[in-house]
Amino acid sequence: MLYMGDDFNWDCSVNCVCGCQILPSRTEGGGEFPKDPTGRILHFIKICNEYEEDGIVFLWGFFRRPIVIACTPESMARISKSNAPKSRGLMGVYRMIEPWLGEGLLVANGQKWARNRRLLTPAFHFDILKPYTNVFNASADVLVAKLKSKAASNDRFDVFQNVDTNPYVKAVNRITDSLFHRFLYPYMLFDFIFYNTSVGRQFKKDCNFVHSVAEEIIHKRKKALDGGENVALEGKRYVDFLDILLTARDEEGVGLSSLEVMIRRRRRSHGFCTRWRSIRSTRGSVNRKLIKCCKEETPTLSDMPKFEFLTQCIKEGMRLHAPVPIVNREVKEDFEIGGRNIPAGSIVQLNIWALHHKESVWGPDHMEFKPERFSPENVDKMSPFQFVPFSAGPRNCIGQHFAMNEEKSVLAKLLRNFTFRLDTSHEVKKNPSAVMRTVDGMFMYVEERNA
Repeated sequence: MLYMGDDFNWDCSVNCVCGCQILPSRTEGGGEFPKDPTGRILHFIKICNEYEEDGIVFLWGFFRRPIVIACTPESMARISKSNAPKSRGLMGVYRMIEPWLGEGLLVANGQKWARNRRLLTPAFHFDILKPYTNVFNASADVLVAKLKSKAASNDRFDVFQNVDTNPYVKAVNRITDSLFHRFLYPYMLFDFIFYNTSVGRQFKKDCNFVHSVAEEIIHKRKKALDGGENVALEGKRYVDFLDILLTARDEEGVGLSSLEVMIRRRRRSHGFCTRWRSIRSTRGSVNRKLIKCCKEETPTLSDMPKFEFLTQCIKEGMRLHAPVPIVNREVKEDFEIGGRNIPAGSIVQLNIWALHHKESVWGPDHMEFKPERFSPENVDKMSPFQFVPFSAGPRNCIGQHFAMNEEKSVLAKLLRNFTFRLDTSHEVKKNPSAVMRTVDGMFMYVEERNA
C-alpha cells in the first residue's frame, strides 16, 4: 500500500488507475506499510496526522486500486451517513468473511441489511435489556472469584486467559488473522489460490467448526421453542436474545437463517482489552475518583447514570484503543468528500483508530489517557462524528448500549474489589485484527482492595 502524497492531483490518480505513471510520495513518510501489526497501526496515525488534506488521505491499494482514508469528523460523517455499501469486491474484506458470517447484519447491504436490522432491533429494546444487569453481575461475581485466587497467589495473569483458550475463540482468532494474511500476500486475494494454501484450508476448517458449534446451539433452542417453551419475559429472569432472533419474522413470515443469527458477541469479549487498559492507565487521583463512583455492590440499570466518571474512563479507553479499528465502504458511484471527487469503485476506509488519534481533533497529547476529555462540558463541544468506537450513522453498532452497560457493571465490580498493576516486563503489542487484540497477551497483577 503506497501513499500518494498530499500534492498528488486526484484527477491524475484516476488516469493512473488506467495506466498513467504513479507520482512518488514527496516525503519518506509514504511508502510501503510495515508488516508488524503494531507498527502498521502507528503508521496510520503518522500518515493521517502528517498528510491528511480535506479530511482524507489517498493511497494506492493492491492492483492499482485507489483507497481513500477518512480520518476527520467531517469525512467520517460524509461516508457514515451515506448509503455506500460494505466493500465486497476483490479487495473487500466483507467478501472474505462471508464464508464465516454469511450475509448477516455485519456483511449484508441494501434491502437485506435493512430487513435484518429491522428484525434484530427488538432484541435491544430497553425492557429487554433491563434484566440483563443481573446477568452482568452474576458473570462479574465469577470473575471476581477467579481474580481473588490470583491475588492470593500473587501470580500474574493474562487478561485474555479465560477467553482465548476456548476452542471456538481460537478458531475465530485464526479466521480473522487469515484475513490480514491475505492482504499481506495479495495473490491470496484470489479465492482459487487462497483455498489451496495451508492458511486457506485451515480457514475453511475453522469456518466449518464455528458453524457447527453455533448450529448445535440454535438447533437445541429451536427444538425447545417448538416444544412450546415461552419466549416472553413473564415468569423469566430475562428474555434470551437467541429466542427473540429465532422467533423474529418479516412481513412475509420469513425468519433469520442460522448464519444471520450468528451475532458477533466476540467483539465484546476482546473489547475487554479496552477495559483493562482503562484500569491500568489510571493515575492516583483518577483511581480515587473511580473508587468513589463504584460504590454499588450490585449495580442495577438505574445505577448506570451514577457511573459518570467510570463512563468517561471507558470512553477514553475506547478512544485510545479502538475496539474495531477500521471499517470499509465501497462507493458505487462518484462520491464527493472534502470537495474532491472520489471515483466509483473506490474503497473508502473509515479509520476509527486514526480519527481517535488525530492531533487536530484531540491535541498533541492524543496518546495520553485523559478521561476528562469526556466530561459533560467537553462532550457538549464535540462533533457527533469525533468519537465513533461503535461506528456511526445508520450502520452503527446495534448493541452499543448493551455493551456499555455490560462494561460499566463489570468494571464497577472489579474496581470495587481490586487494584490492578500491569506487568511492565512484558511489552503489550497491538494486533488490529477484525477487533483490536494483543499479539501475545497482556499480563497483570491483582491485589484485593482493603483485604
